[in-house]
Amino acid sequence: MLLALSFPKYGHPAVAFVALVPLLVALSGWHGHAAIRGVSTRRGFALGLVAGFIHYAGTVYWTGATVSTFGGLPAFVAALVAGLLVLYMAAYVAMFGAITAMLVRRFQLTGLWLSPAVWVTVEYLRGILIGGFPWIPLGNTMVTLLPIAQLASVVGVYGLTIFVALLNTGFTVTALSAERRRLGVGAGTLVMIALVSVWGGLRLSAGELTSGTPITVGLIQGNITQTDKWNPARAGMILDRYRTLSRQAVSNGAQFLIWPESSTPFDFEEDLSGGLVRGTAREAGVPLLLGSNEIEHSDPPKVYNAAFMLDTHGATAAVYRKIHLVPFGEYVPFQRLLFFVGPLVEAVSAFSRGTRVTMMPVQGHMVSTAICYEVTYPQLAREAVLNGSEMLTTVTNDAWYGESSAAFQHFEMATMRAIEQGRYLVRSANTGISGIIDPYGRVVIRTGLFETVAVVGEARFVQARTVYARMGDWAVLVSAALVVIALGWAFVEGRKRHAD
Repeated sequence: MLLALSFPKYGHPAVAFVALVPLLVALSGWHGHAAIRGVSTRRGFALGLVAGFIHYAGTVYWTGATVSTFGGLPAFVAALVAGLLVLYMAAYVAMFGAITAMLVRRFQLTGLWLSPAVWVTVEYLRGILIGGFPWIPLGNTMVTLLPIAQLASVVGVYGLTIFVALLNTGFTVTALSAERRRLGVGAGTLVMIALVSVWGGLRLSAGELTSGTPITVGLIQGNITQTDKWNPARAGMILDRYRTLSRQAVSNGAQFLIWPESSTPFDFEEDLSGGLVRGTAREAGVPLLLGSNEIEHSDPPKVYNAAFMLDTHGATAAVYRKIHLVPFGEYVPFQRLLFFVGPLVEAVSAFSRGTRVTMMPVQGHMVSTAICYEVTYPQLAREAVLNGSEMLTTVTNDAWYGESSAAFQHFEMATMRAIEQGRYLVRSANTGISGIIDPYGRVVIRTGLFETVAVVGEARFVQARTVYARMGDWAVLVSAALVVIALGWAFVEGRKRHAD
């Protein structure tokens, strides 16, 4: 429950400092005496599974309503699909519980101190296995605690996960220790928070990454309901709304317009109305980034969720095809096993995957974009920066999720990409939350949910690279190596004891 209450929209980031403590105490096998003997691997797995299930049931609960409303599933089947997703995510926490239990049994207190390395290793695996589902990593809880969040510029969100888990371990050991050790460990844990906060505060006050070339960006939040989006009778209204809002933004000084994901109620390059969109960029004399489907006329034809960059003449300057597709939204994984989700398979568009990050020219600079859910992948933003992106953009349609926690969680994960890469991040969302975030995670401008609005704000092109942009997830690799070494050592020790 504490883990769930560490994330928006109902939680507070400070809860994350102690959210793992109850689980770690349970895994330590402590029963009111000084010895930390651990629990069995099986019990560790069960404890992790229960903790993980409650955590993710409290944070990704919105998936059930989404597949029911838009996937045509009965409420019971939708709840089952959501439950399977929660169970899948919880399995990684169960893995954490089993491995930590094993290490504590072998190494006692040292095994407990290895738990942050275990947590980040399994969390990272969740982000890459079977296409990955890197939603709400533990480190993302810190994104609004800006001094601490600056650590992500060095070690990324997964490095922040290590830091948060280490604090939890410190507080756990404080609770389990005798009085003399308790004072030292508790004080040391608080000192870690203070040191990172002071360093982060100094980095914020220096603000060196906010001195790049400025550009005024217009974010167009059309606020089109999901039921209207593909209704042919509403297509004219939708296009008129985007064009009208774009004119407002340009009249307020916008030099670069961004429409959200799937903003056109037609396939942009296939419909004559696409000429009106091109005319919007041409008449305004500003580049326009918009989301729409792209059809590849191959055999068989392929459909991509794409983002088109139009230049000041309305011509296509670049096209990005979405690489990381949304499970149960843009494809249905394990269709043969999930035979009971037939209506969802029919309702979900079968998109093809893009294969590369695309640079998009804007006023002599290069920008990149991520479409919807894939902004949660740190590696994708890093690849864009390494390829020359001077500004991160993301276009999304969060209308699927209503007023649930999803839109708030999504916005904060996008914010983390700005801190990691030291780039301004500009986000246009159909129903919100749209906004501009500076390279330190400070929100320059932000809209509310379900507002029809064109907002204008300043972003900047940045060329400097953070330590994380240059080195990537080195902290995860070190942690994973520690876990493998510790498990190998535990196995060898176990064999020796068995032989004796």
